Amino acid sequence: MNKAIFLVFLFCVLSVSATAQKKINSSYRLHIREASDPVIIDGMIDEKTWAEAEVATDFFMIIPMDTSYSNVRTDVRMAYDEKHLYLLVENFHAVDGPYMVESLRRDFTFGRNDNFLLFLDPFDDQLNGFSFGANAAGAQWDGIMFNGGQIDLSWDNKWVSKVVNYEDKWVFEAAIPFKSIRYKDGITEWGINFSRMDLKTTEKSGWAPVPRQFPSASLAYTGVLVWDTPPPSPGPNVSVIPYALGGMNRNIQEGGAAEYRNAFGMDAKIGLSSSLNLDLTVNPDFSQVEVDRQVTNLERFELFFPERRQFFLENGDIFGNFGYETIRPFFSRRVGLDAPILGGARLSGRVNKDWRIGAMSMQTGSVPEQNLGGQNYSVISLQRRVFSRSNIGAILVNRQSAPFDLPVGEERRFSAYNRNLGMEFNYASSNNLWTGKAFVLNSFSPVQGNGMVHAANLRYASGNLTWNWRHEYVSDNYTAEVGFVPRTGFYKASPSIGYLFFPKSKTILSHGPEFNVNLFYNTSWELTDNESYVLYRVRFRSQSNLFVWGAYDYIKLQQPFDPTNFSGQRLESGTEHQWYSMGGEFTSKPQSIFTYSASGRVGGYFADGDRYNVAGEMGYRFQPYFSITMNANYNEIHLPEPWNVTSFWLVGPRMDLTLTNTFFITTFVQYNEQIENINLNARLQWRFAPASDIFLVLTDNYLPAPFYAKDRSVALKFTYWWNM
Repeated sequence: MNKAIFLVFLFCVLSVSATAQKKINSSYRLHIREASDPVIIDGMIDEKTWAEAEVATDFFMIIPMDTSYSNVRTDVRMAYDEKHLYLLVENFHAVDGPYMVESLRRDFTFGRNDNFLLFLDPFDDQLNGFSFGANAAGAQWDGIMFNGGQIDLSWDNKWVSKVVNYEDKWVFEAAIPFKSIRYKDGITEWGINFSRMDLKTTEKSGWAPVPRQFPSASLAYTGVLVWDTPPPSPGPNVSVIPYALGGMNRNIQEGGAAEYRNAFGMDAKIGLSSSLNLDLTVNPDFSQVEVDRQVTNLERFELFFPERRQFFLENGDIFGNFGYETIRPFFSRRVGLDAPILGGARLSGRVNKDWRIGAMSMQTGSVPEQNLGGQNYSVISLQRRVFSRSNIGAILVNRQSAPFDLPVGEERRFSAYNRNLGMEFNYASSNNLWTGKAFVLNSFSPVQGNGMVHAANLRYASGNLTWNWRHEYVSDNYTAEVGFVPRTGFYKASPSIGYLFFPKSKTILSHGPEFNVNLFYNTSWELTDNESYVLYRVRFRSQSNLFVWGAYDYIKLQQPFDPTNFSGQRLESGTEHQWYSMGGEFTSKPQSIFTYSASGRVGGYFADGDRYNVAGEMGYRFQPYFSITMNANYNEIHLPEPWNVTSFWLVGPRMDLTLTNTFFITTFVQYNEQIENINLNARLQWRFAPASDIFLVLTDNYLPAPFYAKDRSVALKFTYWWNM
């Protein structure tokens, strides 16, 4: 019966896409010609190339309204030569006054900066692409685009840009090497759009019009970049990225002596074609990656923390986006979690306009002191485009243990293997009003046996009305040791509906209610969870936001659980708990030098208890060079004996110093009362050449009371991106 429901749902989704689909903004066309003289990236418009280039102007407003042209003028020109794609943008002022930016830090927050962004879809498939841009102070932005409009800003590549501020405008000029992007030889039409955020007028605009319910990055609404001749081939595309590292680790709490280390390793990028890339790594090190932000954990299940390591990011969506956020057959952070990575290879990209491929294999070393042998992690994923913006995909994930002799009486930490095999259909209509996903997974393990997952959703989002239906099934014995599946053995139904009003008001941009229900059943169809909540959102024209909510929770515990995740005392499996709660949050307008947000929650909790939560953030910036932010979160839990009253503080000041757009110092402190730890992380980064860096990273952990250091590490790392 489960499979029958799944197939009926899939049929409904396919039926929605039965009609022919045409690209919406195909009439918006910008012609690009070869540069007639050398282009110097200096933010000055004095080349003959720019005088001759076609101009994209008359941007359309996206917010606050999407029914007229923007009041802020933006002019865009593009050109190319044998090696580079060039971009020049004039961002004119509509209102007197200084620009608004956070800092000179790369990959800034979109809504908190005056900025210009380019969205590039080289295959014109409206699903995948690249984004480049800058804020008004010159901080760069680059990311890889997936799922028709999402952007992964962890992706970095080699390109150069310059921003110059004039009395009536700020000018952004950039040169993007063809070697830095992926495209198919011979294609003369690319999808393209431009986005401008002007915080003084609170206007977001785009060259090709985008409805306000969608992000300006939505590739469904790109126009067309028309080449006079096919873009030049990037030619041999081989990059070698060696690194050298020196450092020290010391476990002070256990009285250990300082352990000094030095390491060498290398990544390599080999362009097999203009759209297919082979990545290799030997003895990789990720010590420069920023540490995870700590949270107060009151959840019953494992928390998710995103991947930050550069090697896994390009085209990472073809591996990591299979499934849902809590049903992922592959999660790259599992690789190298308990053991060093010796090396690996990854093939990813496009075979042609319709086919994408991803294949990866990583080998880790053994850790005898933890009874852990070497592991091989491999994944193969294929994706076939169907209709105009949809695709069908398949994935195979395998973890294989190498032979490892265990001490007598010890147990192996991992089974001999764990495998997942699955198929997925991703649907997106040509106008993006209808989106959905349906997938099925099977797992294979010599210990747990075979397990199964099937899930699907269908979402509709117009300017006013949004609704979504989603259901999931995960069998009791489903396992994904290289994935992220914190919960098994359930059926889930999650309907939601929301409506937005857009009043003719000088103060309020939009407001409206939203209702959500999450119902969980065990595999015997017994209700175990009911998470129902209603909220009301108000978005102001100043870009500040307010929402209030009320919720009802019912939980029948399937396993013992400590409601404080601290005391060690647990509620028994099978006990039932229900409560009501309410809360709200306000976020100030982002264009202020001083920004803040505040949220709160009051209501019931497990065992007829009560939980109170207050959280806030304050930030001040001396733009564009220095900013300081203070985060604080306080939870107070009232429960019967043996817990009584438990309280947790989580405090985290952060300081950012950005002297230039290539030199950054970030320092933050995290005090987490729940785990009794104070973490200090300071990171200096100097980008001395495009995509080439020197990092100095210091990390300390302290016991709050009595205050003394538990452990300390220092690392100095040098990386250089060398194009051969």
